[in-house]
Amino acid sequence: MMRNAVIRRALAAAVVVAAAAGCSVSTEAGGKPSASASKPADDKPSVTPSGKPSGAGEPDGPEAQSALLSEGDKGMKVRELQARLRQVAWLFEYPDASYGESTVKAVKGFQGKRGLPKTGEVDPVTWERLLKMTSKPGYFELYAGGDQPAAKPDARCMTGRVLCISKTSRTLVWMVDGKTKLTVDVRFGSELTPTREGLFQVDSKSRYHHSTLYDTPMPYAMFFSRGQAVHFSADFKARGYTGASHGCVNVRDEAKIASLFEQVRTGDKVVVYW
Repeated sequence: MMRNAVIRRALAAAVVVAAAAGCSVSTEAGGKPSASASKPADDKPSVTPSGKPSGAGEPDGPEAQSALLSEGDKGMKVRELQARLRQVAWLFEYPDASYGESTVKAVKGFQGKRGLPKTGEVDPVTWERLLKMTSKPGYFELYAGGDQPAAKPDARCMTGRVLCISKTSRTLVWMVDGKTKLTVDVRFGSELTPTREGLFQVDSKSRYHHSTLYDTPMPYAMFFSRGQAVHFSADFKARGYTGASHGCVNVRDEAKIASLFEQVRTGDKVVVYW
């Protein structure tokens, strides 16, 4: 009897300790564990009604379960695909929002490297793999090759003849009496040699200018602020936004700046703004 009483007290103490530790102890007959204790932990990500793992992140571009892009498609979804393929070094051309031969080749290469069918089309499995290996492209990754929309013109650009230059959108808009005549993407100086902001005017023009300070060509130069000018840059054309100027406003489209150079006169306004 005394032995049985000791056993009962020991069992009661075990129940108290177990409960304090957060364990689930069954008091059912037969000593079977409760349902909560017997159910194994699920280490798989929870699934939302749409079939996507929760917490995977929702991209602004193609969704993992609905994406199906192929040759001939155009638009922002294609531009994002191209930017992500550039991140993993399968595409070297700038995003242009057009699913052409080079994009097909890049997708096939990506698929083949990962043991997926080399269709050249982006199916849900291909897109999901690409999402996991890349990050959401930034604005200027999407527009690394230019063609980004211009920012709203500064109020000072709305009258007269103006080179309206936005640091926010990295664009130069040639405007006459508030109307856009030409738009081109541009590049600015680095933090060490920043492009000055404010209201200026074109002081002089030089078709075949060569910088004596930096020993570099500056064709189609239109000077506006103590040596800073709008001009064509072969480096910008070759390297895009991976580089910077020494303070000038670089243009990489030679045909457009040639046209601009012919239209702009000394005395025309220059507005550089954020």
